[in-house]
Amino acid sequence: MHRLLDKGLEQLTTVVFKMGEVAQKALSISVGGYVRGNDTSETVRELSEILVMMTAEVEEKSFSLIAKYQPVASDLRIINSYMKIAYDFERYGRYAWDITFSRKCLGGTGKCEGWMQDFIRDMGEKVLLMVKTSVDSLKRLDTELAKTLTKTEQEVDDMYLQYLGKLAKEERLMDSCTISSLLVVRYLERIADHATYVAEAVVYVASGEKVTLR
Repeated sequence: MHRLLDKGLEQLTTVVFKMGEVAQKALSISVGGYVRGNDTSETVRELSEILVMMTAEVEEKSFSLIAKYQPVASDLRIINSYMKIAYDFERYGRYAWDITFSRKCLGGTGKCEGWMQDFIRDMGEKVLLMVKTSVDSLKRLDTELAKTLTKTEQEVDDMYLQYLGKLAKEERLMDSCTISSLLVVRYLERIADHATYVAEAVVYVASGEKVTLR
């Protein structure tokens, strides 16, 4: 028997899935712009603001479903998880804007040494793959795909520490390139964390199992 709650859950799912697509687009444009030295601030800001509004929409729909239909535990699990995922997607958008703003204020990697450019490009590609995986696993409710992010997240953490260690070893001066790159690798590391949060929520929605993938 089709419940009125089911239609509401379908609408909520549609919004969350769309948020994933917008967040992935924002980060792809932002990271690509930083690496290539392009000004993407207007586009990324618009996408980030859209994600903020969509998060508010998810919260409103979620509270409305709870108030109207008093959902059972399994339905509450979905609603609660989607609210958390919406927040993570909003954070994707915020970090996308932070990366773009860093490039706008301090410059991208154009004046950095070659190894720094290569490092940030490689780290960015790895993190963007994590974001894509988090969105894909959500759309498919694929727990095995979600769990693959554990390994990649550890690799990103290692890259972050490796970058800090290399800068410290070289005793670099705090020029604009160093400051900008430090901010961006930190943002990338945090984005990777949020990708695993999304993956954890996917596993919970799909199976009811609470896992830690970090």
